[in-house]
Amino acid sequence: MTDSEIEITADLVHDLLQEQHPDLAGPTIREVAGGWGNQMWRLGDDLAVRMPRTEGAPDLLRKECRWLPVLAPRLPLPVPNPVRIGEPSARFPKPWAVMTWVPGEPLDYTSISRGDHAADTLAGFLRALHVEAPEDAPISEDRGDHPKKCTDGFDHFFHAVVPDDLADDVRAVWDDAVAAPEWEGPPLWVHGDLHPANVVVSDGTLSGVIDFDAMFAGDPAWDLAAAWVILPNGAVSRFFDAYAHADEGTIRRARGLAALKSLFLMLMGQNGDRGLPGGKPTWGPAGRAALDRVLQSWYSSPPGP
Repeated sequence: MTDSEIEITADLVHDLLQEQHPDLAGPTIREVAGGWGNQMWRLGDDLAVRMPRTEGAPDLLRKECRWLPVLAPRLPLPVPNPVRIGEPSARFPKPWAVMTWVPGEPLDYTSISRGDHAADTLAGFLRALHVEAPEDAPISEDRGDHPKKCTDGFDHFFHAVVPDDLADDVRAVWDDAVAAPEWEGPPLWVHGDLHPANVVVSDGTLSGVIDFDAMFAGDPAWDLAAAWVILPNGAVSRFFDAYAHADEGTIRRARGLAALKSLFLMLMGQNGDRGLPGGKPTWGPAGRAALDRVLQSWYSSPPGP
C-alpha cells in the first residue's frame, strides 16, 4: 500500500525545503500520525508538508493543488490550501506540497457534542461546495457511481464485518439505495471522502474539512452520506432540513452509501486491530456507530409546495 523504497524523515523534508523553498526551512518539522496516500509533516504552527507515499498519490496531490485554490475561497470552513509546490528531484522523485494546516482534532479521535451546530455547519459547507462543476473538473474512477454499480464492494464489506443479527436490516438499506433513481442534475463538486478521519473538531463541533484528494464532479449523495457517517445521533433530520436541496431519491442513495462507508470503516478498524498494513484501529468504533445511525435514522424530504 505504500512505497517503502523511500524513507521519509524530518531531515529529508527539511533538506527538500532548504533546496527548493529555503524561506520555509526554518520552522520546526514534526510528523503527523495517520495519513494514507500521503505522509504529513507539520511545518511550524500554520503549515504542513504533504509527501506522497503511494503510487497514485502524486496525481491526486496535483489534483488538490489545481482545484483547492478554486474551491477554498467560497467554502465556509477551513480547508487545506496549497502554499508551495515541491518538484520531483534526485532526493525525492515525486511532487510534494506545502499546504495550510487546518487546526482541530480528527473526529475519529474525538466526538461531536454540539450536534445541532455541527449539522448546520456541515449543511452550510456542503451547500457551498455542491455547485455545478466546470467541464474540466475531475471525474472519479472509484467513486461517484450509482449504488447499483457498487454492489461488489458492498458485498465484500458486508460479508467481512456485518453481524448476523444486523444482516437483513443492512441489506434492506442497500437494496433501497440500489433501487433509487439516478442523479439527474448536472455534475456538482463533491468532496468524495467524508468520514471521521477527514473532518476536524474544535469546541465540540465541526471546524474544518481535510483531504480533498478524492474530489470529483458528480452525484452529491456521496457527500450527503456524511449525515450518518459524521454527525451524532439525532442530527440527520436537522442536517437535511438545513441543506434543503436533496430530493428523496438522493437521500435514499446517500443512506445506502452511508452504509457502504460504515462497513468500510469497520473493516479498516478490524484490519487495524489485527495489525494488518493500512489498518486503522480508531475507524472501527466510528464505523459501527455510523452503521447504527444508518439503521436507526431515516429522513424523508418534506413535500413540495
